Amino acid sequence: MRKRWLALGASAAVLAATLVPAAPAMAAPTFKVPFPCNQSWSGQTRTNHSPANAIDFNRTDDLGDPVVASAPGTVDVVTNLGNTSYGKYVRINHGGGWTTYYAHLNAFNVSVGQTVGYGRVIGYVGTTGGSTGPHLHYEQRSSGSAVKIKFNGAQALYWGTKTYKSDNGCGGTNTGAGTVNTAGSPLTVRSGPGTGYSSVGTVADGAKVTIQCQTSGTSVTGTYGTSTIWDRIGSGRFISDAYVYTGYDGYIPGVPRC
Repeated sequence: MRKRWLALGASAAVLAATLVPAAPAMAAPTFKVPFPCNQSWSGQTRTNHSPANAIDFNRTDDLGDPVVASAPGTVDVVTNLGNTSYGKYVRINHGGGWTTYYAHLNAFNVSVGQTVGYGRVIGYVGTTGGSTGPHLHYEQRSSGSAVKIKFNGAQALYWGTKTYKSDNGCGGTNTGAGTVNTAGSPLTVRSGPGTGYSSVGTVADGAKVTIQCQTSGTSVTGTYGTSTIWDRIGSGRFISDAYVYTGYDGYIPGVPRC
């Protein structure tokens, strides 16, 4: 940092010089990939991006996939800019001048003033605003300026495309656990929350599943009675909660709605 000296008097004699140490910059939080534990996403950086230091995240069939807080903080913006710019976006204030932006969302899952931690679902991938297809536009900012992004202290790839695997919320925050119980037969996995959606595979009887979110859909009668709840166990992968033991009669507390 350049030191400035104040010269007073017509003779340009230096009467005093006071050096004021600059306040130390606040250390950045430990930011993590903004998606649930163990998910892999393709992150792209490019010089013509606005701002250039942002990352666009994609994966197959990602429309509606959960987006999570990349570090603890307080939500201070939840807004919709319509068909321009960020569209629906969330900003989280992490303190010390650090904020993160999550843009082009399909829907919100938080409100202004809410405190969030690692793994907390804040919204869902969309294509709102000035977006030409579903993706998450993600930024890290320091004192209002977009900086080169770091995950777990390591700088993201600039410039190009890289696959990032998330360890965000791997302690189980805001996800649910269940065990499939069909009394023998494999359970059909659907592309959406209902029996009218196409089959995209099966889950074996007795398999343990991680429930990313839950939603209402077609009523199904199964091992645990009749239920309209469907559990999302992956991108575009839903199973009827009527065949899943979760320990709860109804929605799982703390697990977000899809």
